[in-house]
Amino acid sequence: MQILLHVIVGVCKLSFIFPLLNQKQKDHHIQEWSKKLLKIFHIPLRVIGAEKLLSSPHLLVSNHISWLDIHVINAFKPVRFVAKSEVRGWPIFGWMAQQLGTVFIRRDSARHARQVVDQMAEVLKVESICIFPEGTSTSGESVLPFKPNLFESAILAHAPVFPIAIAYRSRSTGLRSDAPAFIGDMGLLESMSNVIASWDIEVHLSLIEPYSTDKAANSDRKALALYCQEAITKTL
Repeated sequence: MQILLHVIVGVCKLSFIFPLLNQKQKDHHIQEWSKKLLKIFHIPLRVIGAEKLLSSPHLLVSNHISWLDIHVINAFKPVRFVAKSEVRGWPIFGWMAQQLGTVFIRRDSARHARQVVDQMAEVLKVESICIFPEGTSTSGESVLPFKPNLFESAILAHAPVFPIAIAYRSRSTGLRSDAPAFIGDMGLLESMSNVIASWDIEVHLSLIEPYSTDKAANSDRKALALYCQEAITKTL
């Protein structure tokens, strides 16, 4: 019931309050809503290396485990996201993602991916963006190879790139928790039920040394993707 009420409050804010706010005010509401969501699910957030993050626009690059990942990152620092087009069809959360400026990408269309890269490069001149380059969510046990296409946007925009590693752990044992994993044919409600049933999860968000704009300009998207993938794998 508490979750449903929180989602309803979010929908009302997006519908009636957000159009009247500037970006700084919107970010504040997004951050507070995400913090409250984690609190409802009894998930403490621990951020490691927060001092590394710059105030200028940047590309965040994260491994992907759960639908919670977006809210974890927004609870730390609100950004725009790039998500697979299927997310747009999720009940309520898909609509909310659309209202928050999420860029949706069709995974089966190279032409659409090129358009998204150009769009991201323009956004990165004024706002930060987060991507999940594995292309799908995993259990968190390992990191899949990063798809390099979207990294081109950071090179075009001369934006620094920050790898971030997400890990869900058991508070009682410190070991990796499978409860938040959103994989296979699992539905959103089923995943939420798994998280609620656990009541023993904490999430670690680790910021890693950035890949500088100058270095990215002298390299290519494949090298940039490999750097982020290896850095996140090593951190986890």
